[in-house]
Amino acid sequence: MLIRLADARAPAELDDGWPVAAPEQQGMDGAMLRGIGARLAACGEARAHAVVVARHGALVYEHYFTDDDWRWTEPLGLVAFDATVKHDLRSITKSVTSLIAGIALERGWIEALDTPVFTYFPEHDDLRSSAKDQITLAHLLTMSAGFAWDERSAWDSAGNNERLMDEAADPYRYVLERELATPPGRFYDYCGGAPALLQGVIQKTAGRALDIVAREALLDPLAITDAEWTRFPGGDVRGHGGLRLRARDLAKIGQLVLDRGLWHGRQIISAEWIAASTAPRINGEGIFFYGYLWWLGRFLVEGREIRWVAGVGNGGQRLYIVPRLDLVVAVNAGAYSAPQVAGEMVLKRHVLPAIFR
Repeated sequence: MLIRLADARAPAELDDGWPVAAPEQQGMDGAMLRGIGARLAACGEARAHAVVVARHGALVYEHYFTDDDWRWTEPLGLVAFDATVKHDLRSITKSVTSLIAGIALERGWIEALDTPVFTYFPEHDDLRSSAKDQITLAHLLTMSAGFAWDERSAWDSAGNNERLMDEAADPYRYVLERELATPPGRFYDYCGGAPALLQGVIQKTAGRALDIVAREALLDPLAITDAEWTRFPGGDVRGHGGLRLRARDLAKIGQLVLDRGLWHGRQIISAEWIAASTAPRINGEGIFFYGYLWWLGRFLVEGREIRWVAGVGNGGQRLYIVPRLDLVVAVNAGAYSAPQVAGEMVLKRHVLPAIFR
């Protein structure tokens, strides 16, 4: 239950790589942004924990709340969130794994996205079939591998494949054992096993665990020094949902994508990969398109169609990137397995109108 709303104020100067500016300096209505906290506090189902807004490369707004939270399935109790407190990203982790796949491709660890997945798992050759041999890395990135997979059931239900993968002695084998429901590459179907397999490929080709690769190739260059991962029982991190970051550091990921792989003058990921991974690749959930583990959508504001790229995670974790407006919005929330309204409320009702007002 939400019990305290932190004081609204300008983003703090923390020497973490983020310049800070007043909203008006970046072409935004500060009064509209300052209304975010009160609206979220009044909306009990939002369960907001943190909101960070950056425009033109500078932080213009941040706000934190006190609420109950979890680390994966571990209850944390009441947490007083601020700029120093980490939060589960849940499935935004998938989008981070996509960035690391781009680094793997650029460095030659992965040769091509049309490589069959079983190429990287010879120890599981007994699971191969002529149909499964058609699954490629590109299919993992677009959630179109075709596995029979259910994540929509309750976590503790007998048929929730994400939980069963999470509990498996070998999560990669568990995924590869699944029968195919559709031909590979034909349809999008949400499957946490896909980025888990991608993680396995990266670890095999890089010769290091995913969290080590992420730290060396992505997080350290972004000056993200306080990252944490939850792990499978066998010890590997959960590349489909286990990353925990501070909200300001999550916004750095968004700024990196907005700037086509560039951070403070350093090209961390190729601009070509950012463009390729955030382009529409397949029809996703509902009206959304899907890229390489990134969501693509749009809002209509003041008669203007505003397109965005997003990382999306259970509970209301949202990372919105709006290239046309040079804008990044990061939201953390605790509405796990419930209606998730905080991110859309922040972006559509406050942040975008603050630009067009």
